[in-house]
Amino acid sequence: MANFHYKALDAKGEQTDGVVSAGSEAEAIQKIRTLNLHPTQIQEEGKGPKKKSQAPVKAKSKGKAKGKGQSNVLLFGAGVKPKNLMIFTRQLATLIDSGLPLLRSLTVLEKQEPNPVLKSTVSTLAESVQGGSTFSESLAQHPRIFNKLYVNMVKAGELGGVLEIVLKRLAEYQEKAQKLKNKIVSAMVYPVIVMFIAVAILVFLMIFIVPKFKEMFADTDQDLPLISQIVFGTSEFLIKSSFILPNVVWVFLVAVAIGFGINLWGRTKTGRLIIDTFKLRMPVLGDIQRKSAVSRFSRTLGTLVTSGVPILQALNITRDTAGNVVISGAIEKVHEAVKEGESIVTPLQSSGVFPSMVISMVDVGEETGQLPEMLMKVAEVYDDEVDGAVTALTSILEPIMIVILALIVGSVVFALFLPLIKMISAMGNQ
Repeated sequence: MANFHYKALDAKGEQTDGVVSAGSEAEAIQKIRTLNLHPTQIQEEGKGPKKKSQAPVKAKSKGKAKGKGQSNVLLFGAGVKPKNLMIFTRQLATLIDSGLPLLRSLTVLEKQEPNPVLKSTVSTLAESVQGGSTFSESLAQHPRIFNKLYVNMVKAGELGGVLEIVLKRLAEYQEKAQKLKNKIVSAMVYPVIVMFIAVAILVFLMIFIVPKFKEMFADTDQDLPLISQIVFGTSEFLIKSSFILPNVVWVFLVAVAIGFGINLWGRTKTGRLIIDTFKLRMPVLGDIQRKSAVSRFSRTLGTLVTSGVPILQALNITRDTAGNVVISGAIEKVHEAVKEGESIVTPLQSSGVFPSMVISMVDVGEETGQLPEMLMKVAEVYDDEVDGAVTALTSILEPIMIVILALIVGSVVFALFLPLIKMISAMGNQ
């Protein structure tokens, strides 16, 4: 029997230290967990941190060179896209599950990684693990690539000896989160493209076609209809703007200044709260935003708790990754209630953000001891609802945008031919 010094988190998320006697590190972890503690660090008395591999450590000069290279890539590179990180996580889980040691798996992934930033980061991770650090400690050194959710799930997997399972859950979480994001983005792309085409057609008509009709009617004494006068006046303004740049430049600068001001205001506490509240209350799009936020909350919290992360720590991570300060505030209230020993349901209900179905399912999950499973079911339900809402929005937008485009072009054409029709009618009467 050996003594193991440990650091752990209690039910309130506070850190505590202690010593247990056990025959192995795994047995020590089990003993610590029977005390309702979540171990974060464990070390056998008289020994240093356990290394992940006994392979010889690389030369220091080479390590420094790589570290320098990594800094340059991170500074000037394109960064790591969620898709690249998702593929890396899935491949790492597969390699570890097939029996390869962590260090060997990282080395294999480093050789085949096409993204320069992630390739350099994986190389640094391998060196850190080889030097005696845990995988989660190595990941925590790269917060711009691996967020708190990623690091804490890996830490829970290491302590529980189920790293490959946790990595698979992480990959699935990333895949579903990316799929949900793509659905929302795709719903926004179509109207933007249609509006761009409408504006391009309108500008072309105003600059190249309308002036020819204006010259045609310039020598006539006929009074032009109001709609024709508006179209000809707009055309003249655009033509002057295209040759006398200050008008266009000023419009562009004002638009940029307004966007920049809103962005700066959105970084303040009050501004961010107002903007995020508006996002949730927007017609049509607000419902999609709310369902997406509920899905992200449920999936993140369910994945963390299922992976062995303590509920208070899981709520903190979920709050930081919520993506909306209104949702973050509601989660903060849940955290405070759970810290005081209360139920999750009451603060969720009082927040006014979460639908009644979510509250009911969470309530049932707490009563039956199946909260993680219920949270994952809620996430699946709202993923489907977001999918349906995005599909419905797209199907509604298509005919609306076509009608708007037809009205814009049709109005210009009508304004051009109406005087011509009147002129022909007048000639016929004469």
